[in-house]
Amino acid sequence: MTAETTELTRLAEAVLSARPLAGVLDHPVRVAGPAEVASLLNRMAERLRAPEFRLTGDTGELGVFERVLSEHLDLRRRALDPDVPLEVVERTAAEVTGAAFEGFATREEVPVPGGGPPLPAYTAGRREDPAVVIVTPCGMPARLSEQWMRFLARDRFVVTWESRGLFGHIDAGGALPADIDAQAGDLLAVMDHFGVGAAHLMCLCGGAVIGLAAARRDAARVGSLSLWHGDFAGVPSAEKTSHQQNLVALMEMGAAAPEKAAMIHPVLCQTMLSAVPPDLAHLVVYPYATPGLLHRYCKLNGAIMRTDVTPWLAGLDRPVLVVTSTDDATASPDGSKVVAHTLPDATLHVRRHGDHISLFKGDPDLMSLLGDFIDSLSAFSRTSDRT
Repeated sequence: MTAETTELTRLAEAVLSARPLAGVLDHPVRVAGPAEVASLLNRMAERLRAPEFRLTGDTGELGVFERVLSEHLDLRRRALDPDVPLEVVERTAAEVTGAAFEGFATREEVPVPGGGPPLPAYTAGRREDPAVVIVTPCGMPARLSEQWMRFLARDRFVVTWESRGLFGHIDAGGALPADIDAQAGDLLAVMDHFGVGAAHLMCLCGGAVIGLAAARRDAARVGSLSLWHGDFAGVPSAEKTSHQQNLVALMEMGAAAPEKAAMIHPVLCQTMLSAVPPDLAHLVVYPYATPGLLHRYCKLNGAIMRTDVTPWLAGLDRPVLVVTSTDDATASPDGSKVVAHTLPDATLHVRRHGDHISLFKGDPDLMSLLGDFIDSLSAFSRTSDRT
């Protein structure tokens, strides 16, 4: 592989992973870069089903999310040949798509309880293997869970989905699942769609609240759980980080009305950008991209952050792995400790260090921790009840 084709491959990978955020911004999407690569960029974008881009040399005119995409695409530093033949662009786009999340995971649309726009859901692995459902944080693109899906799909059937009203047919109307029971209902609807009778629920951040709500609603569907850096801001007895305290207040404001969300939009944009690593920013900031998305996100995530899960815990007789770190400045480790100490069958694992969002990078030690935990549950591994 030549240096030129390597750079073209990296460009294709960057465009493909930028597609969720770019798709909800105004088109053409403005990004920083030299004018001579505009045609090459847009030829690649067209073949990857990404929106059209418009290049500018004046970064001062770019909005917050356009700057995020500019940094992600990094066009000024790429040694790109603007005269690459079209057949090379097409071949590179096909190869990158096949190797990326979009080629690895199968996407299906799942009907939701009570009607309305379907849920975008993703699967990987063999359906006859024991099932794991990844319950991602509200509003995050499924692509964020790619490393976990690749690890788990080696010997498990892995399922995840994207939040209703924030992905897919976001302008099609329909009721938001703005209470926790409804969000748990979406989880169970996804399991039903793929014929999963019972599964291990791997729950990340606010997904821990949804997973526990699903276990409360239908415990027979949950063989075991793992709760990773759970956002238990609604637990009264647990300490809260300043991030949690501020975000709860902002979620309440943004959920009140679309105009309230528009008012706090700039504040939340800056708050999020200061707290996310640059290599994941183009994915993590997705639910903040527009005031309309933010309003819907505030309703969904606000309900999660207000929920006190402690009344559900004592009766949850399922094995649960609870993972946190001493220095998580996003979701207080105290919430995880309270939950673990209240559950009847919990294993608490506290890492000395651990960045909250870096969970998505799939640290090998964490993957081994989850694999060992699930493997230790021999009864679940053997039976994995499937409807």
